[in-house]
Amino acid sequence: MEAQTKIEISDAEWEVMRVAWTLGNVTSSQVAEIMADKMGWKTATVKTLLGRLVKKGALRAEKNGRAFNYYPMVEEQPSMDEAVGTLFGHLCQMRVGQTLVDLVNQTELSQTDIAALQAVLAEKAKDAPEMVDCDCVPGTPGTRC
Repeated sequence: MEAQTKIEISDAEWEVMRVAWTLGNVTSSQVAEIMADKMGWKTATVKTLLGRLVKKGALRAEKNGRAFNYYPMVEEQPSMDEAVGTLFGHLCQMRVGQTLVDLVNQTELSQTDIAALQAVLAEKAKDAPEMVDCDCVPGTPGTRC
């Protein structure tokens, strides 16, 4: 699998990638069946999305008789990290903390996830500023939203 992680894909394409990442090697028929059950999508929609993902380099297609097998060309965790980083880059840095609190409250987490979060937060607390400055208007340090 390539080191590439920066892929700009639609919400629908993310759904297809989730299937590909989970199964590792998937046919268009498998994806179509899963997406029909999960999202109510038609086979033509799935094939269009698979084609777009191949064109973007997120999937690789291999012909296998009359069918195609699809393989992820980007890794799941780094792709998710990149997407979240991009999203959080659009937010006021002063509001990111509350957004993370809200996200944690809305998300089911395992005991292992919670322990890892607690360890990271304890380490970050050692050097954390009292407040994070707003970064919405460049050149105005100390601005508060």
